Amino acid sequence: MYTNILVPVVLDPEHPPTAALEVAEAISEDGARITLLHVIEELPGYATSYLAADFIEKSRADVKATLNSMASGVKGGEAMVVTGHSARSILEWAETHSNDCIIVSSHKPGIQDYFLGGTAARVVRYAQCAVHVVR
Repeated sequence: MYTNILVPVVLDPEHPPTAALEVAEAISEDGARITLLHVIEELPGYATSYLAADFIEKSRADVKATLNSMASGVKGGEAMVVTGHSARSILEWAETHSNDCIIVSSHKPGIQDYFLGGTAARVVRYAQCAVHVVR
């Protein structure tokens, strides 16, 4: 059983985090913390010049509100949003916050990913804690 679980969440209607959150609740101890983490990929400088000045802040607030809504339905759930490279940010978060388990969803991969999605594969390969992959 785990006490500090990290569940990376992609806000994509085709890949809902429902299964990963169910697994997190099933394998957590009483009083465990389950962190729903969304990573906002950094946009290149040339792309941001074409966006409204407050676009990134509004997007971040929308993502945080969506995650807060999801986390409210999870026992011990909390929502966090960070900016960076997805796999690297997940791994850094888990190490910095002493997560003892990461539950990552993996899409059905194409030939370029072979068995796991790219982010899931990197997390499985480099995480310093237990990783459960949910499809």
